[in-house]
Amino acid sequence: MTPRQTLLGGGAVVLVLALLPLVAGANLIDKLTGLFILMLLAAMWGVMAGQAGLVSVGQQAFFGLGGYFALRLVDGGLSAYPALLAGAVGAAAVAWVMSFFLLRLKDGEFAIATWVAAEVIRILVMLDPLVQGETGTSLIALNAVEPTLRRNLGYGFALVSLAGMLLAVWWLMRSPVGTASRALGDDDEAAASLGVRVMSTRRAIYVLAAFGCALAGVAWLASAITFLPRTNFGVQWSVLMLFMVLVGGLRSLAGPIVGALLLFTLQESLGDFGVWYLAGVGALAAIFALFLPQGLVGLWQERRARAAAQAAAAAATPAPLAPAATTPVNTTRSPSA
Repeated sequence: MTPRQTLLGGGAVVLVLALLPLVAGANLIDKLTGLFILMLLAAMWGVMAGQAGLVSVGQQAFFGLGGYFALRLVDGGLSAYPALLAGAVGAAAVAWVMSFFLLRLKDGEFAIATWVAAEVIRILVMLDPLVQGETGTSLIALNAVEPTLRRNLGYGFALVSLAGMLLAVWWLMRSPVGTASRALGDDDEAAASLGVRVMSTRRAIYVLAAFGCALAGVAWLASAITFLPRTNFGVQWSVLMLFMVLVGGLRSLAGPIVGALLLFTLQESLGDFGVWYLAGVGALAAIFALFLPQGLVGLWQERRARAAAQAAAAAATPAPLAPAATTPVNTTRSPSA
């Protein structure tokens, strides 16, 4: 599709989803809010790992920080919903500062450092009397909002956050920064030799992904109201991001979205099986890692490219020439001979 068609189609989908609370029940709205949060997390991890080659195990730091900053701002007197957005911006600012240290590391060192940084941030947040350690706290200001309105506002916040960040990633992938980031994902040293600004490009991707994860965190807080450090800063968020991107496909915008849909389906259909559900998810991730590393969208793209190549080859092959018609030679001797 052309860029115009993509934008118009995406806008139509967002419009339909925005009107859904007018006809849908509370249970569906809650489930879709959770799905939007998963999609947002998957898209952010996908752009960071798939475009810039940054494999982080610490994005839960920004998921939790967004909610923590929102709590602090509300405690300071700011209204709840503006505080949610401001909290995400604050988490992105922290990511910008952290990038000057973390982005000097590579591969496994970077992954471990991001996890350590996330744990340090969680411990520091737990020391704040407002959070009350492991007990956690609640965004009490949201309790003053009528439940149906609060549910719909949380749904709208998650939808707008997802749509806005997907639009930002789509634009980024088509911009010079996106081209530079893809070069970094393939070979950062070769990209640097061609004039790509390695650190600034990676920093832009890292901060964008942190902002998206923080938006997911404040959307989660707006939906759940409660803030528990073990949950909001839990490493399970990074594990879910990795699973969704691995299953859906790493090097495309649609891959993480497909992975989020698959994970959501598994949660809804098999989540009641407890440990067996977790074992099944782990086994599925192992199968994809071993036998289908390109993910579902990558497999579809490969088959589509192969079919197009075969069709082009068939069109370019000249048709065989038909044998020329010959006049039969009469070998019968005449009677006069």
